[in-house]
Amino acid sequence: MTGPKDTITIENVVASTGIGQELDLQSVAMDLEGADYDPEQFPGLVYRTQDPKSAALIFRSGKIVCTGAKSTDGVHESLEIVFDKLRELQIPVDDDPEITVQNIVTSADLGENLNLNAIAIGLGLEHIEYEPEQFPGLVYRLDEPSVVALLFGSGKLVITGGKKPQDAEDAVDVIMSRLSDLGLLSGAL
Repeated sequence: MTGPKDTITIENVVASTGIGQELDLQSVAMDLEGADYDPEQFPGLVYRTQDPKSAALIFRSGKIVCTGAKSTDGVHESLEIVFDKLRELQIPVDDDPEITVQNIVTSADLGENLNLNAIAIGLGLEHIEYEPEQFPGLVYRLDEPSVVALLFGSGKLVITGGKKPQDAEDAVDVIMSRLSDLGLLSGAL
């Protein structure tokens, strides 16, 4: 039997790193095939990798943000490609720059419809925001793990703010436990 934790899917991993020196983005953009650089629209250079699929946002300061990867391994592989491309342009990059995962966005499905009004009342206003006229989901801020979960009437969840994949599993456990305690979840745990 599959449960909600089996439906957890990583949608996006955002990580940051840096190469410890300033870059001339105009020059890098001209030499780096496939790079997009339009400083009027965005202050960084955008370089997309295809396998794994992601986008690296490279800033003049040497800071790099990688987004769009579907796993933490994917982030590391994508950034390794970026580091290699920069090295090919004679830009010195350390052998192993520190990569910090900033945010893992996951989705999951509780497998049943949710009564968001009852959940809003049951969970208490100090942890939730629910304004259905503004946004169709209920925003639930968990303390442990420190994530934000968006709950939708369909039973679907989006969990953001995690630093490791385990945070999503822990969040689903907490949400299911709280909703079961409140009698707002019919499925067995």
